[in-house]
Amino acid sequence: MKQFLSILFFTCNIISLQAQQKSDTLTVISYNLRFGEKASMREFSEFIKEQDADLVALQEVDIKTFRERAPHQNGKDFMGELAYYTGMFAAFGKTIDHAGGYYGIGLLSKYPINSVERILLPFTENGKEQRAFLVANIDLPQQSIIFVSTHLDYTNTEERQLQVQAINKKLTDNKKPILLCGDFNARPKSTEIQVDMNKWILLDNGKPTASSDEPKYKIDYIFGYPKISWELLHSDTPPKLLSDHLPIVSKVIVHW
Repeated sequence: MKQFLSILFFTCNIISLQAQQKSDTLTVISYNLRFGEKASMREFSEFIKEQDADLVALQEVDIKTFRERAPHQNGKDFMGELAYYTGMFAAFGKTIDHAGGYYGIGLLSKYPINSVERILLPFTENGKEQRAFLVANIDLPQQSIIFVSTHLDYTNTEERQLQVQAINKKLTDNKKPILLCGDFNARPKSTEIQVDMNKWILLDNGKPTASSDEPKYKIDYIFGYPKISWELLHSDTPPKLLSDHLPIVSKVIVHW
């Protein structure tokens, strides 16, 4: 009987450890599209498909705008086209009305999006324009995660610090693993990155992302929370000239 109980205890421990060690591997992209000035959505989609991306966070997304600087994109629905060409699920979050249409952030997912919320970020007299973050609940094969796309103010660090603090306040009480991607418009040694994001794990290679033709500055990021839930396998900043930013492409593991 004692031997049977020992075997049963040992077997239960193995099952428990296996349950704890479940994980999913994901290819994640963060990309500022520069409102399609330099490339079509079909070209962006081909790049996304080449990476076999699972999740894509996008910034400077236009919906039905009429920009003088990008007349070839007039009236187009960026997220609609990207969803069509990639075959992925899509979501859009408006930050401002612009040029007869809408401007904001978006995301793509290979897996179902079971909920999505656009949350406006703090916007003071020191800021340039309203910004936001887009929060999606993604159903992965094993469990669900939170996937976030954002684009912070580009004019000053004080505004960005308020915005990062608002993101932290909203997200870090969540019990699900979180991926936060976007154009932070902040250097790695800035307060908003070095201090306000210190509870997150960096899930990219830290290389410069702007400008694309001669990269000097890192302002785009992929972060994971909590740190224990995420592991970086590989990250790259492919030298694509589809935008004025380079894309970040990271392969990560989420541990359950």
